[in-house]
Amino acid sequence: MSNRAVFLDRDGILSELALNAATGEYESPHTTDELVMIPGCVAAAKKLQDAGYLLFIVSNQPSYAKGKTSLENIKMIANKVEFALGQGGVEIARAFYCYHHPQGVVPAYSGACRCRKPKPQMLFDARDEFDLDLESSWMIGDQETDVECGRRAGCRTILVENPLSAKLRPGIEKPTLTARDLADAVSKLLAAQGSGGA
Repeated sequence: MSNRAVFLDRDGILSELALNAATGEYESPHTTDELVMIPGCVAAAKKLQDAGYLLFIVSNQPSYAKGKTSLENIKMIANKVEFALGQGGVEIARAFYCYHHPQGVVPAYSGACRCRKPKPQMLFDARDEFDLDLESSWMIGDQETDVECGRRAGCRTILVENPLSAKLRPGIEKPTLTARDLADAVSKLLAAQGSGGA
């Protein structure tokens, strides 16, 4: 029997979006000092794990491609997120990161790629590596690109309506469910599972 998974976007779901003073925009943190885990996210993720789901982080991280921070910083932030989750007993089966951006300034990380959401390739890679049943799996994110990614992979989707990323939700994609935050998303997911919807 194939495994069930929950794919978690990172920034805006597990970690707070950080204010970029240079642009006035909220985006991924650029240093470990800017990383703040969202209250309740670790306990929420633990509930998913306890319910039998394999957990994955699936995140676009183009700040190095855009010349905003170093690749080393991005990887240190990723490690710190997984450490914080691990402190709460949460095991991430694998974290998938896309470092590319179509309009990047670092040549090796610029242009089209196979992995950047909303392309579903990172979910397909997880499926192939971990024997996942994508139809029994979920994608949770705060942007419509997350919803599109999950839909294209054949997953059900939950759109977290984080107010700091509202402009990235134009209302085109229709998620399976909407939620206030990860804790709310997990409650609704598990309720759907209990009613035979998962």
